[in-house]
Amino acid sequence: MKDPVAARVAALPPLREAIAAAGFSAKKSLGQNFLLDINLTRRIARAAGELDRGTTIEVGPGPGGLTRALLIEGATDLIAIERDARAAAALAPLVEAADGRLRLVEADALEVPIATLGTSPRRIVANLPYNVATRLLLGWLETPTAFESLTLMFQKEVAERLLAAPGSEAYGRLSVLVQWLCTVRRVTDLPPSAFTPPPKVWSSVVRIEPRPAPSHPAERRALERITEAAFGQRRKMLRQSLKGLGGDALLAAAGIEPTVRPERLQIAEFCRLANALSDREKRR
Repeated sequence: MKDPVAARVAALPPLREAIAAAGFSAKKSLGQNFLLDINLTRRIARAAGELDRGTTIEVGPGPGGLTRALLIEGATDLIAIERDARAAAALAPLVEAADGRLRLVEADALEVPIATLGTSPRRIVANLPYNVATRLLLGWLETPTAFESLTLMFQKEVAERLLAAPGSEAYGRLSVLVQWLCTVRRVTDLPPSAFTPPPKVWSSVVRIEPRPAPSHPAERRALERITEAAFGQRRKMLRQSLKGLGGDALLAAAGIEPTVRPERLQIAEFCRLANALSDREKRR
C-alpha cells in the first residue's frame, strides 16, 4: 500500500485480538453487533464513494471494524461518534495508527449536530444500532443537503421499506419521506452469521443520496402528518384514515379518489395531499 496510514492500519493485530485485549464485548442494550470481516467492511467503505474528499462520519464504530476499512480505503478526515465509553480502549491503537486522520467523539449520536461536523462534502457511513436507526436517519434528513451520501446498515426489513415502491407490502411512511428527499439503492445483504454476536435477522446496506431539492414541492411537516395518518390505518380507504385532516374535501382538493388505499399512492400524490392540507390550514 502506498498510503502509509492505510499500511499501518492494515498491519494492526486482527480485530478479534484487539477486542480481546481491550476486554470489549457487544452490549445488547446498545444494539451492538460487530462486523469483523475486513473484506465485507472494505466493500461497504468503497460504496461510500471518494473518501479522500471532505469529511467521513461514522456512527457507532464499536471496536473499529468498519473504521479500519474506511482508513484503508482512503478516508483522510474521519470522525467516529461512539457513546460506549468502553470503545475508546479498543480504538486507541487505531487512532494512533491513523496519525491525525481519525477523531473519536465520545457522545450519543442522537445529540450531536452531525450536519455541522468537519467540512463538505460530508458523508455518513455506519453500521447503525438497529434500535435507533430509523430515528437517526430521519433526524439527519432534517438537513439532507448537508450530506453527499449516507451509506448505512439497517435490519433488512427496514431497508426494504426504504426501497419499496408503491403497491408493495413494504411501502409506507418511511418509503415516502425518504424517497421524497433522496434516491436509495441497495449495496448488499448480510446474513446473521456475518456478525459477532449474530443478530436474529438479516441486515442490508443501502446508499442514500440526498436530492438537491425534494422530488415534488411540499411542506415537510404537512407531508409527515398526511403519511402518518394514511399509513396509521393502511388497510382503510383514505377517506377514513384522513378523516381527521379533512377527509373527502381534502382528497377532492388533491384530485385523489377517496376509496383508494395509501399503499397505492405515488409520492407525487402524497405531496398533492400535503399541499392541500397546507392550503386548507392557511385559509383558517
